[in-house]
Amino acid sequence: MPKHHLRRAMLEQRRRLSDPERALLGLHAQKMCLELPAFVAAGVIALYAPVHNEVETSLLLTTALAAGKRVLFPVVAEKGLEFRRVSTPAALCPGKFGIKEPTAECDLYQPNDIEFFLVPGVAFDLSCRRVGYGKGYYDKALHELEGQGRMAGFCYDFQVVEAIPAAPHDVQMDMVITDRRVISFPGQFT
Repeated sequence: MPKHHLRRAMLEQRRRLSDPERALLGLHAQKMCLELPAFVAAGVIALYAPVHNEVETSLLLTTALAAGKRVLFPVVAEKGLEFRRVSTPAALCPGKFGIKEPTAECDLYQPNDIEFFLVPGVAFDLSCRRVGYGKGYYDKALHELEGQGRMAGFCYDFQVVEAIPAAPHDVQMDMVITDRRVISFPGQFT
């Protein structure tokens, strides 16, 4: 299935989730993430602020902050994504595209500083390939982290398909975390 058809179908399926379904599935996915040794061990993590019925990350944020982790969120900047540290959920304000992001006063970090990176997507496959919204923000920002065992796609289980056609610019995740399972790219996570 071409990416644009897959993107449209997955966004529609996600849109149809009721609030209780979204909350329950999101809670299951966050609990799966919290149990991962890679998440537990990481001192610097990157999350995202969900939009369009993406999997919620608020439990991960509060748990990480309580554990003393440095938590980063992406900011859509002129040259692409930047990653800034938040010390409280109140540090997130609506930014470009209406997505909550840290303010300019928050400390700036480089992608290489991130030890565990949770990446949203519209669809993922069993080889941990990702389809995003089509703007390429994450692909451009994350190529240097590819294959280092730091990037985890985060989605509902229905967003995982058998295979996605990959282009050279597409960044492959090291794992995909859903509300039902963790799919690891061979050799990346244990």
